[in-house]
Amino acid sequence: MARVRVVTDSACDLPAALADEQGITVVPLSIRFGSEEFVDGTTLSADSFWARCAASSVLPETAAPSPGAFQEAFLAAADQGYDAVVCINISSGISGTHQSACTAAESVKDRIRVLTVDSRTATMGQGLIVLDVAALAATGASPEDVVARSEALIKRTRVFGAVDNLEHLEKGGRIGGAKALMGTLLAIKPVVTFIDGVVGEESKQRTRSRSLRYLAGKAQEAGPISRIAVCNGAATDIDNFLSMLDGVKSEHPLVVVDLGPVVGTHTGPGTIGLCLITAD
Repeated sequence: MARVRVVTDSACDLPAALADEQGITVVPLSIRFGSEEFVDGTTLSADSFWARCAASSVLPETAAPSPGAFQEAFLAAADQGYDAVVCINISSGISGTHQSACTAAESVKDRIRVLTVDSRTATMGQGLIVLDVAALAATGASPEDVVARSEALIKRTRVFGAVDNLEHLEKGGRIGGAKALMGTLLAIKPVVTFIDGVVGEESKQRTRSRSLRYLAGKAQEAGPISRIAVCNGAATDIDNFLSMLDGVKSEHPLVVVDLGPVVGTHTGPGTIGLCLITAD
């Protein structure tokens, strides 16, 4: 039996208690408001982030962890007697985090074997994958089996977000300016998703209520679901959305989390995310 440590980054939005319970190491990204820099989940909580967003005229920015931060996590696993690490990161299409992990993996290869995986997604799409493979790793599975499982899950993972407006996505360079302008002029309430590892437009809805119904419909139409999560980005109507999911069944219980600063920086306040993995 192998001892495999699962490592990820804070873009996964896994609550710290849940990550600790499942033996998952989370390497934090950094968040900047102007000249002030914070460490995600350490010096800046999700609640504090959203409060700052509401009070600040400056849009926040994110920064990937340094290779050194990943190196520290990998060497800690070696010191604890693990045979290998599987590190699953936010999509390389929107962050340099995966590259930092790859650089760190190369630097520690004389101490511990590290296999890196680009999740091609973020927030609890990434988080649900990590939870699933951590459970597999706990059974003594080989690092190759853990990686194979993660790659199979990536193909079945869906992430959707109802965003209040496109301002943050446009200013952060995550969606084209023309689309942002169109959304502003037409008062569109868009639904976004991950397409080939980057954020793309899923649907245009005329009202917030329609965008939430559309989002809920994605869960209702998904077929058998293995894992499902809802991410709350300071949305005042989150309870209304959760009620729309009452009839949705899944193999594992619904997980509701706060949308963290990494993804929240780019989607803005009022975002509701729906993340799911369809069943085998």
